[in-house]
Amino acid sequence: MKYFLFIFSFALLVITGKAQKTYLQCGQLIDVRQLQVLKEKTIVVEGNKIIDIVDGYQSGTGSDIVMNLKTSTVMPGLMDMHVHIENETNPNRYLEGFTQSQADIAYGSLRFAERDLMAGFTSVRDLGGSGANIAMRKAIQKGYVVGPRIFTAGKSIATTGGHADPTNNYRPDLMGDPGPKEGVINGPEDAYKAVRQRYKDGSDLIKITASGGVLSMATNGENPQFTEEEVKAIVSAANDYGFKVAAHCHGVEAMKRAIRGGVSSIEHGTLMDESVFPLMVQYGTYLVPTIIAGKSAADSAKIPGYYPPMVAKKALEIGPKIQNTFSKAYKAGVKIAFGTDAGVYAHGTNWKEFVYMTEGGMPFLETIKAATWNAADLMGTQSILGSIEKNKLADIIAVEGDPTKNVYQMGKVNFVMKDGVVYKNTLK
Repeated sequence: MKYFLFIFSFALLVITGKAQKTYLQCGQLIDVRQLQVLKEKTIVVEGNKIIDIVDGYQSGTGSDIVMNLKTSTVMPGLMDMHVHIENETNPNRYLEGFTQSQADIAYGSLRFAERDLMAGFTSVRDLGGSGANIAMRKAIQKGYVVGPRIFTAGKSIATTGGHADPTNNYRPDLMGDPGPKEGVINGPEDAYKAVRQRYKDGSDLIKITASGGVLSMATNGENPQFTEEEVKAIVSAANDYGFKVAAHCHGVEAMKRAIRGGVSSIEHGTLMDESVFPLMVQYGTYLVPTIIAGKSAADSAKIPGYYPPMVAKKALEIGPKIQNTFSKAYKAGVKIAFGTDAGVYAHGTNWKEFVYMTEGGMPFLETIKAATWNAADLMGTQSILGSIEKNKLADIIAVEGDPTKNVYQMGKVNFVMKDGVVYKNTLK
């Protein structure tokens, strides 16, 4: 359908010499920079860009498209800063590494990408997979498949036995000794090689597992797994290639090493305490909380046999703590960017994070800012994304009614435009 619209628009341009515009008549429009809700505005889109925002309901000329969003609340396309686009939680997840090829993973991830987009997430930051995530990004960019704009880390970087060591808990004859090519390092020299391999593979950023994790087959979910020198080496190499570094982290000492080492964000931050908050503020490090992941993992752990016993124990211990940590970090002035760890729970329900963030004490409009303006800042894309302004890319969504009065309206997305193309409109 979008190709038909493109051809039609191009033909119109050739015949009339005038580009077709789209007029979005917005009942309410969220200004994420000023944290206010504007009434009765019209957004004018031409091609893939916003060319104007005007007062009242405007309609253009007879050849232009008008979309009636008068009963909806319009906002910038949402950005989820922590997803795993390749997979989704299920009781057989730990066997899939032995039964699925990379082609299986790629085809299976198509539905996850589409779900996230239809839920209003026009951009996502994919923080680790097999490499199929890079292929998915390319396929979406070329218009072969439907999904959000993806910024991906490719394969996460770990240390031997660390959270992202792909051979954890294998039997000895299958473990081998994965190295920088596979995203496993030991020492600064390895760190440089691993970053350069991610660049060669086509990654957009770097993700490290600075502490143990919940869902990996390893006993400790919080111990530090990189030296500070290793973190600094990764950040130094990443800077050479224009990469930012995201650090998965649950434990305090691991967070301190990662922050001092120069990472851009701490993911999860579950056990963050009063000794870490001022360090985050001092270094300007973002927290990406992923509250929904903690809650979902704890819920799944209560289902007999859903996780291996080693994983279930960690999920029950760590998962329920994230929301309280988020609340303390927010009140301490730590910068927050929206992220959910989609894949640990069902893709397409990312919006529930807004509920948990408001429960944790963040005002609703600030949660939207965290998922737009702040997220774009973390990604380094504020010049083109993160707010509805002239000359920015036309990533625009709408939800039914007024989410400032009922946060659950965020689960009722009725309009999705990405890069000027309408992918969802239930208001016709």
